[in-house]
Amino acid sequence: MGETGQTNPAKGRVILHVDMNAFYCSVHEAEEPDLYKGKPTAVAGSIELRKGIVVTCSYPARKRGVKTGMTVKQAMRQCPELILIQPDFDLYRKYSRGFMAIARQYTPLVETVSIDECYLDITGSKLFGAPLDIAEAIQIRIRSELSLPCSIGVGPNKLLAKMASDMKKPNGMTVLRIRDVPGLLWDKPCDTLFGIGGKTAEKLKRLHIHTIGQLAAADEAMLVKQFGTIGSWMKAAAHGIDHAPVNGEREANKSIGHTTTLPSDVTRTEDVHRIMLNLADQTGRRLRRQKLMAATVQITIRRPDMTTITRSHTLRTPTHSADVIYVEACRLFDVHWPNGEPVRLLGITLQNLSPQEDTAIQLDLFDYEQQPRKEALTAAMDRLRDKFGEDAVLTAGMLGDDPSALIRNKKRRGTSLQKDDLSP
Repeated sequence: MGETGQTNPAKGRVILHVDMNAFYCSVHEAEEPDLYKGKPTAVAGSIELRKGIVVTCSYPARKRGVKTGMTVKQAMRQCPELILIQPDFDLYRKYSRGFMAIARQYTPLVETVSIDECYLDITGSKLFGAPLDIAEAIQIRIRSELSLPCSIGVGPNKLLAKMASDMKKPNGMTVLRIRDVPGLLWDKPCDTLFGIGGKTAEKLKRLHIHTIGQLAAADEAMLVKQFGTIGSWMKAAAHGIDHAPVNGEREANKSIGHTTTLPSDVTRTEDVHRIMLNLADQTGRRLRRQKLMAATVQITIRRPDMTTITRSHTLRTPTHSADVIYVEACRLFDVHWPNGEPVRLLGITLQNLSPQEDTAIQLDLFDYEQQPRKEALTAAMDRLRDKFGEDAVLTAGMLGDDPSALIRNKKRRGTSLQKDDLSP
């Protein structure tokens, strides 16, 4: 780590990871500095409800003990002067497109990871200077043109660039090379290595592998036996090796989903079904907008203690019908969730997507005559909603006062963000 990255390497890649700092709060500060600059702020999903969750918080708020994932009630207890802000995802997308546009002026190889981070492969960008010159130029331009702070990691691959950007926040600039890995990373716990989660780290501990250095020294055959092919990846990653390319092409979504955190725990099945109706409605809308079909419906359920389960089922034939998605989501819930057990969060994710024009649809023998009418009605409803808004056509079952109704509001929804929302 250091300043020796000023010259371009004779061989090998140069990857940047741009990570926007406290992005949502920083956007509001950029828009209204008189209200928010230098103050403890938090964006919360449901400010008016006691169990609203802190989505992100500013660095002054973090210094006072506020953390992402806290309830609003906990955050206010920790920091009574905390300023709560309603989310505005239209605004966040606008700023996201802004910093991505700056990044793309230095290389076409920009891979969007989420609304607030991206990778750049600048190996072929020597025209713009040495790697640190390019990274510094991007950081300065994002700050001067958008008034946003960001941290940038510079490395020979995506893994080390990502690890580097996390090392110094806010406004950090860090170089992490393969030769730096033993001295900087090997004494750290395994779950600090990007890509290794808590469950994997616990399993590694049971194998007496506690640090990244111990993982680097572990027998690869043993790791493969215990973890499958990911075992080989973990050993390589512990040495700082990662061959994954920066994908500059806009990939079609691999899944489309929505989740909603509930203001108070839900126990009644009829309430769950109504929330599922809203979720199915919007995921179906997104499928049809992108002219896709889904073969698999997955639901996500989170308990009050934050433990989460997912259950999925692959349909006999792909669909883009909200009715089919809704029925399958409710069936999965009824089969896999004990009656009356409280629910904090619900979600529907559609997987195994395929282009509508390439997908063979198996019509039901008793339903094929009605199918064209249903398709025509759905298309008409979509046109009305495209023109007049998502609330233009609703069924009674969609109405309610919980956040599931808000997922039709593009300005405020956020937990479902997909890369297609970031297209210029």
